[in-house]
Amino acid sequence: MADQQRVGTPVAVKAIPVMLLAGVCSFPVFAQSEVTFGLDSRFTDNARKADTNEDSDFETRAYLTAGYQTDPGRCNADFLGTLGYSWWQDDSFDSESFAEMDFQGDCELANQLYWEVDNNLREVNQDTRQSDTPDNRTRKNVFSTGPRYLWRLNDTNWLNLSARYANTEYDEPEETDSERYTGSIAWNHLFSSTFTGGLSVSHSQTEFDYGAEVDVNSAQVTFENRWATTSLSGSVGVSEIETDYANTNQSSDGLVGQINLTRQINPSTEWYLNASRELTDRTSTLDLRFGEFEFNLRESITVENSVLSTGINKQFSDASSLNLDLYAYRSDYLESDEKEDKAGINARYSRQFSELTTGYLALGFDHLSYERDDTQDEVARLVMGAEHQATRDLSLLARVGHDTKSSDISSREYDENWVLFGLEYRLR
Repeated sequence: MADQQRVGTPVAVKAIPVMLLAGVCSFPVFAQSEVTFGLDSRFTDNARKADTNEDSDFETRAYLTAGYQTDPGRCNADFLGTLGYSWWQDDSFDSESFAEMDFQGDCELANQLYWEVDNNLREVNQDTRQSDTPDNRTRKNVFSTGPRYLWRLNDTNWLNLSARYANTEYDEPEETDSERYTGSIAWNHLFSSTFTGGLSVSHSQTEFDYGAEVDVNSAQVTFENRWATTSLSGSVGVSEIETDYANTNQSSDGLVGQINLTRQINPSTEWYLNASRELTDRTSTLDLRFGEFEFNLRESITVENSVLSTGINKQFSDASSLNLDLYAYRSDYLESDEKEDKAGINARYSRQFSELTTGYLALGFDHLSYERDDTQDEVARLVMGAEHQATRDLSLLARVGHDTKSSDISSREYDENWVLFGLEYRLR
């Protein structure tokens, strides 16, 4: 979990397809699993991230984190989740439970016929202009499931046919839940031992609880190539999005695609580049795939998103490491006159001071701009932390941080200092 990230009570996970998946074939006996209990307390001198009349408070959290991964087999499952409870001593916010979860599972029902299930639970900000506090957050749960069939035509050609049902739910009642139905057909050709190319077409229909419907049609050229130290994959094509609500129809089209590039510069250094351009709606999983990206849930439903992220991961000979990430995002909300831009950098340096003690320094900076009212915000973050392994199963944690936000709108500004102490005990 992030140093200050708080996530809420999970929305009910759709259990029937998961039970169906488990019933069709048993998961392998051998698996990796781990369960950890955590307890921490954080003092902040500006709990509400206010520009004036700052209030200090203590937040105490108790939580369980569990991870489970099966060995490769006919059925596979990968789960990581956290469930806990948070108390605010001076009632700056309501004390409440929190949770986050990632689950991926699949079973081969017959030769090359798979059934897949995914569930992702996060807490997201409702209004990107406002600060990251519990009052501005809502829980987003995305559940999806469906079959996928891999049809091998010959040794160099195959078809991938898939159908998917997805349900997106927000905890706050004013946000729009949706159901999405997606079908796709992809043809792939093996041009060489390292290069694969093909074509894919897809159609999705998203129905919102309040009656709106969003249809997206897409056709793209796909490619993937692997070298000794580099891998490149992606797609490029065209897409059309159409919104139908209250006897009003609106459509947009444009160029879409994505690129994923990874290069192993040397045995200790890796560089990556990810880019994407999509025509979608704000209940999609783009914010799950790109961690710093956020949808503004106060804006229109359909949105044209452009994202770019790059960075390096470096391991040094003294067991220290450096992670550097740069990113730039643009959201063009198609049914309003709002465009939001975000560019930023995250850097983290960690070092092992002794056999049992490690420490890290993390820095972050974001620049945000909003076209409608021509305003800009800047957010800076600083965190220093240490972890000491007291016993084989017990770890002690300490962190101190400073966050600051400057803005053209004074009410959006704040300064916050905080310190956290805690422990984690591995139960198994």
